[in-house]
Amino acid sequence: MAEPKIIFFDIDGTLLDQETGCISAKTRETLAKLHKKGILLCAATGRPTASLPDLADLPFDGFLTSNGSLCYTKGQTIFKNPIDPKDVRTVLANAAKLGRPVSVVVRDRMAANGIDQDLADYYQLAGLTLTVAEDFDAVCKEDVYQIMMGCRNDDHEPILRGTTSVKIAVSWERAVDVIPAAGGKGASIEKVLEFFHLDSSQALAFGDSYNDIEMLQAVGTGIAMGNATEKLKAVADEICPPVSEDGIYRYCTEHKLI
Repeated sequence: MAEPKIIFFDIDGTLLDQETGCISAKTRETLAKLHKKGILLCAATGRPTASLPDLADLPFDGFLTSNGSLCYTKGQTIFKNPIDPKDVRTVLANAAKLGRPVSVVVRDRMAANGIDQDLADYYQLAGLTLTVAEDFDAVCKEDVYQIMMGCRNDDHEPILRGTTSVKIAVSWERAVDVIPAAGGKGASIEKVLEFFHLDSSQALAFGDSYNDIEMLQAVGTGIAMGNATEKLKAVADEICPPVSEDGIYRYCTEHKLI
């Protein structure tokens, strides 16, 4: 395998061990060594910007947030893909019919119109506490990049009923992210590669969940963590050890990337 020019990393379950809530010292060491070699590093996550863990001490060159609906470097926006306002209204109405509160994601904030256990637990996975925003209606008039809500698989079709340009991304079995139909991690990676003047063959990606499938398919080498879902492992080019066993460090060491 030729040495990559850019590597994309999912966060939860890939960089961050959700059992410990931490990014291990070995993973941090790996990122520093990769960056020192001149390899570009990008975080690619379903998390909104407002719920990113503290990554200030890590050498990331780019961030793909809200499943790729908003992508940026530390200095500029690379790509933004908000949901059509009509579809925002339709999804909110559909959620209300299901008796489900939602959280809308704008550039630097998340705002919810209610609380249920699934949505609260979805927030908790990112270390956040769910609260109701008094200005929810006003926030919905901004560019909305993602809509989060608790649900089950049978709710997917009713959630999207009547919409024209959104789809569902899943990273956890009790909730969904509604994002632009033309979006997702795979589509945003294409935009990021174009920004850095790179080809997909020069890119590598690590992921663990359903919403990483398109990401692994958009790069030259897609690697599933040992703790990844079986569906992701089925499309991966390679499988590395789980995050709890410093899979990224071990992969990069064995392939002489560091």
